[in-house]
Amino acid sequence: MTDKFISVEGIAKRYAGAGRTTAVFENLWLSMARGEFACVIGHSGCGKTTVLNILAGLDAPSEGAVIVDGQAIAGTSLDRAVIFQSHALLPWRTVLGNVAYAVSSKWRTWDRARVKAHAQTFINLVGLSGAEHKHPSELSGGMKQRVGIARALSITPKIMLMDEPFSALDALTRGTLQDEVRRICLETGQTVFMITHDVDEAIYLADRIFLMTNGPGAVLAEIVENPLPKLRARNDLHRHPLYYALRNHIIDFLVSRSKSFASQMPDHDPRNVPTVRIGKPELLIASRGEEPPQAAWPGLSRPSTSA
Repeated sequence: MTDKFISVEGIAKRYAGAGRTTAVFENLWLSMARGEFACVIGHSGCGKTTVLNILAGLDAPSEGAVIVDGQAIAGTSLDRAVIFQSHALLPWRTVLGNVAYAVSSKWRTWDRARVKAHAQTFINLVGLSGAEHKHPSELSGGMKQRVGIARALSITPKIMLMDEPFSALDALTRGTLQDEVRRICLETGQTVFMITHDVDEAIYLADRIFLMTNGPGAVLAEIVENPLPKLRARNDLHRHPLYYALRNHIIDFLVSRSKSFASQMPDHDPRNVPTVRIGKPELLIASRGEEPPQAAWPGLSRPSTSA
């Protein structure tokens, strides 16, 4: 990639204990472009959250460095907003108070009226108009996460870091928030680094998907480019001729290849991780003897049957 807005350069994380040192991961390299939405998938213990915490400045790597927009990360910064699995709201503050607190922390010279107006803009953006004066105890789980998203976006971060933010929600609420996050990120050009265990969530949201092997000693095995159109609708995903090929590739990695990757790829170069590009729609459709769904995906052309 030419635009390395985020550059993770050879980081490792090790923990000492019980007379030995355990490496969660070693020599991890990856990069992201400005405005890209990337998801990391891997089994528990592979270091996904540790990588996110290092990007946030909440943790430090045992070695290596992370460069964001040309500057090395050295601690926390309001340029990087984190949305956790739990909403992490201040219970004594209202919706407006929680968002305004973040705004006033970023722009300390703003007066109260300006802070309130700015916070209100992002409360409206996540669909919480009318709930400004409610406390977290009066909100549903989905509404609390909306406040967390509004709070993160209100400080106009360079990067939004998301640690399985929808995992505790019911399926309908999770889908609604995924739609909202996708819409907002497309409109604002936000750069997002997200951790998930949900393959379909990654396919719907991400431009690229990072596949991590099992830990300890995890490595970044593959980078999968999402071949689906940038402007995609949830209801049409399964109709796309590359959807199942993409989904099956990721699931096959998680179920089998992630466990045996080290033995199968002993010469894996962490600085040159392969990028997987699922085949062209025309070729895949021709091999199945099917036709692309023209109504749902008008940009696809029919495969030629001529010699």
